[in-house]
Amino acid sequence: MKEYFKGISKIKYEKGSDPMTFRYYNPSEKLGDKTMEEHLRFAVAYWHTFGHTGADMFGSAVNKRPWFEYSDPLDASLAKADAAFEFMSKLGVKYFCAHDRDLYPEQETLRKTNEGLDKVIDHIKGLMKGTGIKMLWGTANLFSHPRYVHGAASSCNANAFAFAGAQVKKMLEITKELGGENYVFWGGREGYDTLLNTDMKLERDNMARFYRMAIDYAKEIGFKGQFLIEPKPKEPTKHQYDFDVQTALEFLRAYGLDGYFKFNIEANHATLATHTFQHELRVARISGKMGSIDANMGDMLLGWDTDQFPTNVYDTTLAMYEVLKNGGIAPGGLNFDAHVRRGSFEDRDLFYAHIAGMDAFALGLRIAKDLLDDKVFEKFIEERYSSYNNGIGAKIVSQKVTLKDLEEYVLDMKDAGNVSSRQEMLENILNRYMFKKQ
Repeated sequence: MKEYFKGISKIKYEKGSDPMTFRYYNPSEKLGDKTMEEHLRFAVAYWHTFGHTGADMFGSAVNKRPWFEYSDPLDASLAKADAAFEFMSKLGVKYFCAHDRDLYPEQETLRKTNEGLDKVIDHIKGLMKGTGIKMLWGTANLFSHPRYVHGAASSCNANAFAFAGAQVKKMLEITKELGGENYVFWGGREGYDTLLNTDMKLERDNMARFYRMAIDYAKEIGFKGQFLIEPKPKEPTKHQYDFDVQTALEFLRAYGLDGYFKFNIEANHATLATHTFQHELRVARISGKMGSIDANMGDMLLGWDTDQFPTNVYDTTLAMYEVLKNGGIAPGGLNFDAHVRRGSFEDRDLFYAHIAGMDAFALGLRIAKDLLDDKVFEKFIEERYSSYNNGIGAKIVSQKVTLKDLEEYVLDMKDAGNVSSRQEMLENILNRYMFKKQ
């Protein structure tokens, strides 16, 4: 088999200064009852890593990957698969994530597309068997093709809805065939730009119908994987129906679907929704809906989805804090839904970028574990809300008081007795844990 990443061997954990090694990610090291590999469950994103050309809205492609050179779509797809599994093997990542169109491009009919896709899947099954690499999740690309200009499940065009359903059917079959542990619904264009031409109720109703069809078909074929919805607030549409975790949760509950789905939470989408990454993870966790994570970050000075590799250790620490509080992320994982910057166009930059992201999350895991072991914030929060443990607070929690009771309780009270939130102190404590010698 052709070697695509020549001169690069298996990435190792070392305490040196070589950027082609891990400094903090030691996959076999145990933290608590799990190894770092088990805690983090890293995955490589097929689309950004092996399909991104480096083009943006102001410039053409700059990435000249060897697998881009094939003119025949089947040859190109098989070469991409070979390169992907070589890359993941050398990086030491055990999972990948993919859209259907990442694996094989769209042809003139769905029938021809599926025929080519089947050939690629047979090849990938062999690569998976030979390397032990697994599929974390599969999904369908329901946003790139012109037919989805008005959306997919929420489209005003029933034919577009039908195409979307056909793609999901096929990709559910493929995800099951490849042993995928999850299936993600990412509604890239499921929203609107103006309400002047939008029947919002019909669009939301149709999305719910679409999800029910997927649930029914998964049962029919025996797919046991976890269903995930990936919230995104905007871009390309002005408003998307799965704006954030709370909005998507409301949608699921309104249609009686909340028992079937959890969330795939992306850091960059959280900031686009004007939330922190930790906020979205916290809302999902306390709702019992934390499913998986798209590990990236955005540029706070840019108002769009830049999908950069995560290097902000504050973010990774607070993210892993939520994951540990959740008891782990399995059967989800941390998928690097990120691409190298346009100026990082050499093939080896793919390694540097993933190493940076993996080390950032590994360091975040270490710090979060220390914070939780010492119960730094838990102790403070417990004390801050202690007024609800007895007296009037306990009666409020147990719903044993009325508004009349509350009035009687405070009628002659001169001061509520608030105490400081100590925000700056807590932020300084976080800094001390962050910057102690790792």
